[in-house]
Amino acid sequence: MNAYVYGYGPAGKERLIVVDLGVTFPDMDSSPGVDLIMADVAWLEENKHRIDAIFITHAHEDHIGALPHLWPRLRKPVYARRFTARIGALKLEEAGIGTEDLHVVEPRPQVIEAGPFKVQFVPVSHSIPESSALVIDTPAGRIVHTGDFKLDGSPIVGEPFDPVMWHEIAGEGDGVKLLVCDSTNVFSPQPGRSEATLAGPLTQLIAEQEGMVVATTFASNVARLKTLAEAGRAAGRSICLLGRAMKRMVSVAEETAVLTGFPGHIPAEDAADVPRHNLMLIVTGSQGERRAASAQLSRGKYLGIEMKDGDTFLFSSKVIPGNERGVIRIMNAFSEKGVEVIDDRGGLYHVSGHANRPDLEAVHDLLKPQMLIPMHGEHRHMREHSKIATSKGIASLVATNGMMIDITGQAPKVAEYIEAGRTYLDGSVLIGALDGVVRDRIRMALNGHVLITVIIDEDDVPLGDAWVELMGLPEVGRSGTPIADQIEDELAEFLERAPDKIISNDDKMDEALRRIARQVTMEEIGKKPEVTVVVSRLMAD
Repeated sequence: MNAYVYGYGPAGKERLIVVDLGVTFPDMDSSPGVDLIMADVAWLEENKHRIDAIFITHAHEDHIGALPHLWPRLRKPVYARRFTARIGALKLEEAGIGTEDLHVVEPRPQVIEAGPFKVQFVPVSHSIPESSALVIDTPAGRIVHTGDFKLDGSPIVGEPFDPVMWHEIAGEGDGVKLLVCDSTNVFSPQPGRSEATLAGPLTQLIAEQEGMVVATTFASNVARLKTLAEAGRAAGRSICLLGRAMKRMVSVAEETAVLTGFPGHIPAEDAADVPRHNLMLIVTGSQGERRAASAQLSRGKYLGIEMKDGDTFLFSSKVIPGNERGVIRIMNAFSEKGVEVIDDRGGLYHVSGHANRPDLEAVHDLLKPQMLIPMHGEHRHMREHSKIATSKGIASLVATNGMMIDITGQAPKVAEYIEAGRTYLDGSVLIGALDGVVRDRIRMALNGHVLITVIIDEDDVPLGDAWVELMGLPEVGRSGTPIADQIEDELAEFLERAPDKIISNDDKMDEALRRIARQVTMEEIGKKPEVTVVVSRLMAD
């Protein structure tokens, strides 16, 4: 959920630019029921009068996904290259937001002036078209913000990494003061491989299969989609794309002319009529997403298509840490159907979109920055990247969420800490991480829920017995008696002897009834559930 802020000016009055507004995805352990997670931009919102522009480096969800959710709180001009801007426009339009503040820019040498900043988009190779680094010139020096990148001279779709251009960037003016650099693959010891190296292995693999072939990869990896489709056509197979996100990416890539020559493909309704040995599906769901085409095929029929014994399913992708469980679930479901499941086989059928360790070091040597701040990846990745920089005499510091870094001196130093939490998209509503909604949901998931209802008449006398409903709890505990009955018996006994000062006070009633319910469930099943007490009071006419 990338969101970076650069500022220049007197302390507390700096003019600001924002780089990327991304999302990350929830999991059932830490954020059940949540749809998306994004940065808490409360500090930015408070200071939006100081923001001059928002820049989006590329169209991956972790860089652009929060645009329709957070832009209405900031309402500043947004700059992006053509493909990225089109993806952003579609997101804004779906949210009912106008696109008049979304501006298409060309890559270097075009310069966008935003307050004291002069910004250029510089093409880099990545796993989505028109990815860009940013060269940010300030009165205090030049910053290079790499975004996500790799060194690829033949990326199939999009621009290759251009070392000549980067030599120019490094040599202009006083050189590069600060490099803010991708750290994702810092622990990968071999130089990264080009997207072009996959064509041969994929073509051979698909040609050798006898049944239907289904392949999945990241929907945004347009180059991989083209390579897979061309490999399928070379094997004499009809190609069918399944999944809304994948169709959108191909459509936008063709519309913006970053993708040409994509093999013809058939609609899903025609795929079921094609002989299995002549059909190849390219589908969404490489990360085990439950609603994506891969998962639905693993559970049964999808749009009239069903995988059978003798078919092949290929993961032309790497599993993002945290998604292993969902991917393995799909793999096992296909295996039970007799489907041959093939993963990336150590890079044979997939290459990363991020620079490996030797490539990062090559960029350090090329740009020769005075300072380096690692970004992208987990803390251990950024710490390792910082150590590499320090070993080369480059001043470095690991910046964590909310840390404001002063880079005007000879080395980066912490200037201030900004409160930087998370915002959840829960259904159609944005909620804060500390609002208690997700916390209560987790508590109910772990411990169950008890609902107690009591009616009190106009004389503050209980009318009948309290009744209890359980959710997410066993009906019977260790005593063999229904737990709801036991709680009701204990509540009845309490209500018979409770003094008037408790019966007449809703807060004291709530506390007492809640305590009784938890005591019973703790004795019976060893859990203290969430308890809701409803006290209904009858009023005299």
